[in-house]
Amino acid sequence: FVRPKLQALVRKTEVPENLWHKCQACGQMIFHRELEANLRVCTHCGHHMRIGVKRRLELLFDDGDYQRIELPRSEPDPLKFRDRKRYSDRLREYQARTGEPDAVIVAHGRMGGIGVVIAAFNFDFMGGSMGTAVGEGLIAAARLAVLQEAPLIVIPASGGARMQEGILSL
Repeated sequence: FVRPKLQALVRKTEVPENLWHKCQACGQMIFHRELEANLRVCTHCGHHMRIGVKRRLELLFDDGDYQRIELPRSEPDPLKFRDRKRYSDRLREYQARTGEPDAVIVAHGRMGGIGVVIAAFNFDFMGGSMGTAVGEGLIAAARLAVLQEAPLIVIPASGGARMQEGILSL
């Protein structure tokens, strides 16, 4: 029997694992606050680390303020593709994992005081690969840019077109 006060002295303190990041290029350890302050660029070698799509949008728009648009629905599995897993199951898995309907996010707001529309690919969703839903998202972004008479910026982070949708993905 060990008293609670003694237990607190003897017990090892838990250190969160995400306080330090290792640079993939030079191997140096970087404190997480220092890495974020330097916009995820290694302070030792200048290697640029991946930034998530939502964080990228926050950095680009003035004060991180933007509005997302709802993307048009498309046929989720037009070819009924199946390899080791059904394509529709794979899509549902990535939708659950990322909380996004597909690999592109379309948002509008102000950048440097100018209204802009941004279509940003999400690499966490199947490597940012393009399917019919991504194409529909890009068309929606272009229409919104024309409607608002604003520049359209597309930020690619793509592994190419999805083979599961064949020529339709292009």
